[in-house]
Amino acid sequence: MRLDLRRLLPVRTLRVRLLVTSLIVVALPIALVALALEQEGRQALRSEKEAKLFALARVLDAELGPGGYDALLADLPSGTSDRGEAIRHLNRKLAPFTDRIADAAPGVGVGYYARKLDAVVTYGPSRDHSNTVGLSITPDHPGRIVMDTGEPLAAVGTLVRGPILNAMWPIIRNGEAIGYIWSNEYSAAIEKQASAIDFAAVVAGLGGLVVAFGIISLLSRRLSREVDVIVQGLARLKHDLRRPIPPLRDELGAIVEAINAMAKALLDARSLNENILASVADAIVAVDPDGRITAVNPAAEHLYGVVSTDVIGKTYRSLFASDARVDSVLLDTLATGRVHAATTIDLPRGDQTLRINATSSVLRDGDGKRIGAVVVLKDVSERERLMVQVMRADRLAALGELTAGIAHEIRNPLTSIRGFIQYLDECESLEEWRAYGPLIIRQVDSLNRIVGELLAFGRPHPPRIGTVDVRHLVEEMAFLARGKSDARIALAFEPDLPTIEADGEALKQALLNLIINAIQAIPDGGTVTVSARAADDDHVVVTVKDDGVGVAPENLDKVFDPFFSTKPSGTGLGLAMVHRIVDAHGGVITLDSKPGVGTTIEMRLPIAHREAEVTP
Repeated sequence: MRLDLRRLLPVRTLRVRLLVTSLIVVALPIALVALALEQEGRQALRSEKEAKLFALARVLDAELGPGGYDALLADLPSGTSDRGEAIRHLNRKLAPFTDRIADAAPGVGVGYYARKLDAVVTYGPSRDHSNTVGLSITPDHPGRIVMDTGEPLAAVGTLVRGPILNAMWPIIRNGEAIGYIWSNEYSAAIEKQASAIDFAAVVAGLGGLVVAFGIISLLSRRLSREVDVIVQGLARLKHDLRRPIPPLRDELGAIVEAINAMAKALLDARSLNENILASVADAIVAVDPDGRITAVNPAAEHLYGVVSTDVIGKTYRSLFASDARVDSVLLDTLATGRVHAATTIDLPRGDQTLRINATSSVLRDGDGKRIGAVVVLKDVSERERLMVQVMRADRLAALGELTAGIAHEIRNPLTSIRGFIQYLDECESLEEWRAYGPLIIRQVDSLNRIVGELLAFGRPHPPRIGTVDVRHLVEEMAFLARGKSDARIALAFEPDLPTIEADGEALKQALLNLIINAIQAIPDGGTVTVSARAADDDHVVVTVKDDGVGVAPENLDKVFDPFFSTKPSGTGLGLAMVHRIVDAHGGVITLDSKPGVGTTIEMRLPIAHREAEVTP
């Protein structure tokens, strides 16, 4: 189970956590060391006691002499075989020595045990243990193990004397264990000394903890003060990047320097951004995910008629009257994530409505998380008014050119008619009337043709939409055009050419006009190439290319103007009519020409016809 200190500590300050963590880190080794010292002390104490007791046993063994018990029993009267008398005789011989050894080592009991007699011979000090002389040890007594194995043994337990540490030494004579010597000491005395060692270890451990706590407390207090300086400095920087954190020493000083450097860089970047926003002529407004305004530049203040300090934190809709209909690309981007680019919208402002180009996008943080949206607004009301004026001027200029063209085209036939009438007014010959009458009629027909083309150009009919096979249409118009010239006409079609929705008759008129113009522009032996292909999934392109004389660069911008023509007999309404037809279908017509190389005209027509959309 994982220990969570934060749940155990009511005060979750850095200093408290440092103190608790440091104490745990310090206390654990100190406790382990104290425990190890206690165990080592106890083990050393027992080893020392065993060494002392075995030393006493070896002294007693040496005192017994090489002859052992038999040598001491040799002076018994001959014929004496009484066990009790033998034990008493050995006791008289050995008791003075065991008592002297016991007196020299207070608290220690020593004695001899004779295996043949199976009895305690002596147990010193005799004044305390004389009553044990002559007794036999129990069958499970460790002394019997010592006599059986011939190996010394130290054992703790309750024996004849009581709870003791007993060191037993075998008496080996002529390779045989004839008994054993013991030297023992009360366990209570040993435990008292061990307890003293334990107490010393505990005192040393606690002393170490107290010293460690004092040192840790001093260090943590200093570290806590320095960390508090950083924390308070960061809190100030949150509101004012111009107030750096006071310098500190060591590693924390390096951290403070890095924080101050980052704050300075952030301040510089913020100042740069503010300067950029302030200098941008377009209005910029940013909002957070809840639609509340987070940034407004001076241009936006002027556009909305507000002050940034009054609107920061308010909703974007609060910039408008409560009853105003707001079609906001900013709020749409915020809700859907869809980006708007140069979208024209109406922005209500007081008693007027401004025409605005709006571009909106999503704002994201460094991790790519959406944090709001921003919109850039450009007031194009004045520009649109100027464009209307320019377009009006262009229309007036075009009307002037159209009027001049009409006057020029009509004046020539009228002049001829007037001349013929004046001549015939003075002429009385019927033959001359018959000769000049057809000329006058041809001039009138020319006037009628010009007026008819002018009416067709000025009053176009809406296209009659139907399904048109582009390949069949091109082949049919190429066949008709071949009858008007000996020029070579080549056709090229892309496989699987789709049908389109269009006015077939209008397209025939436009295509025939283009092919005839191309034929008229090439010298004898030239080639006109007509091709059709699918440009994409939505458009078909029909191209008419010739290798004729081409169009001069200065005339390229005029070829689709009414009454502009480089042909002596042309009215200049053919290409203008073609342009009108392509526009009515929602298509695009382009012309590319180089003098002496040829001309290429391309009609790009939509496959599916769409009605023109009118945006209020």
